[in-house]
Amino acid sequence: MMPRLPGLRGTRGFTLIEVLLAFVIFAVSFAVVLEIVAGSMRSSVRARDYSEAALLAQSVMESVGNELPLAVGSYQGEGNGGLQWTLEITDYAGIGDDDRTLELIELSQTRLFWLDLTLTWGDGRRQREAVFSTIRGRVERS
Repeated sequence: MMPRLPGLRGTRGFTLIEVLLAFVIFAVSFAVVLEIVAGSMRSSVRARDYSEAALLAQSVMESVGNELPLAVGSYQGEGNGGLQWTLEITDYAGIGDDDRTLELIELSQTRLFWLDLTLTWGDGRRQREAVFSTIRGRVERS
């Protein structure tokens, strides 16, 4: 029998199972935290991409009537960061049974156009798309 030291009476260390269990709990907790951080990063990148797309859409829509003619047709271009856009301009035909709007357009000698802007970016399976629409008018001079 080994003699006991006076200061170590009744103290015992951790068993191997307790150490392994603590390590497993730590590893699982760390993996969960890493997944939360990665998800946050993905969301931040996605939000940045959509913000850039919205800014480009605003810029393209504002250029209609200045750099781009306000006439029926299709236009394409490319923005910064690989953003590609396609603009379709068609005559406004009203929505549903809205005959009063069409009568008002005719009386005021205004021609309305429907603008559909589609932005695409990304590659492969992470291809993203955003669609923006608006109505623009032009006074017809007789």
